Amino acid sequence: MLKTGDHVIAPDDLYGGTYRIFTLVYEKYGIDFDFVDETDPDNVEQAIRQNTKLIWIETPSNPLLKISDIEVLSHIASSRGCLAVVDNTFASPYLQKPLSLGADIVIHSTTKYLGGHSDVIGGALVIDQQDLFEQLKFYQNAVGAVPGPQDCYLVLRGIKTLPLRLERHCANSRAIAAFLSEHQEVSKVYYPGLETHDGYSIARKQMKDFGGIVSFELKTGWKGAFNFAKAVKLFTLAESLGTVVSLVNHPISMTHASIPQEVREKNGITNGLLRLSVGCEDVNDLIEDLQRALSTSNRNRVKRDHSRKQRFI
Repeated sequence: MLKTGDHVIAPDDLYGGTYRIFTLVYEKYGIDFDFVDETDPDNVEQAIRQNTKLIWIETPSNPLLKISDIEVLSHIASSRGCLAVVDNTFASPYLQKPLSLGADIVIHSTTKYLGGHSDVIGGALVIDQQDLFEQLKFYQNAVGAVPGPQDCYLVLRGIKTLPLRLERHCANSRAIAAFLSEHQEVSKVYYPGLETHDGYSIARKQMKDFGGIVSFELKTGWKGAFNFAKAVKLFTLAESLGTVVSLVNHPISMTHASIPQEVREKNGITNGLLRLSVGCEDVNDLIEDLQRALSTSNRNRVKRDHSRKQRFI
């Protein structure tokens, strides 16, 4: 829908695949992007230019789970003649309804919570404005972005259990976020359901619950994250999310590897950051698995510290 010379504002910690397609595909065609911290609406206001056509919103964000105020940002977009597009993949339509908050277009990776079983790849745009629908429907027809019948069946099957799954995802995530917040090997936990989270009040206002993704930083950095990912048994090391089984992802080497290191570090995506997609298993089993993996990471750190001490002596 954009053309050469148009300008887009996007969040500074958005999904690595989105950053990649913006900077390595669309910038080549003369579309300009600014990446700002959208948790402060003033940053968005200041970034708007005369040629700004679209404000891209990702909330909760990937992987730091920042919360942006959809209603406020959508109002800014409308008042300045821009489209407000919300990537609602992390929340799903069960937890968050951006159209009712003023957004123009909502995007979902149906691969994630809508499908729910890691057996389909797809996406969806949700629109309630006829003119936008006609434009996008034309592109869909012209380009051929139409899913196959089996893909549609799998997503529709997943939607039938979406509320049940999300309730379990959220309950498990709340318990795991609380557990990680108290663990000595963890330096920081990112989960909007924690009252210490900067976006907690906005999340409570615009979300039904706080979602199934928990990110955290290990004090042991990259090596600790590597050892942790090897040690878990119930959490599978994988890039996806939103499935009934629990997954662990190391953003800097997986989903966000395409973002330059200096950009990642500036935005707080550190070597020791891990992102959990909390599944629907028994939460006590999941916490036991995390406890064991964190203990393994700690033992490896103690061994390294002891080895350094021996060499020093």
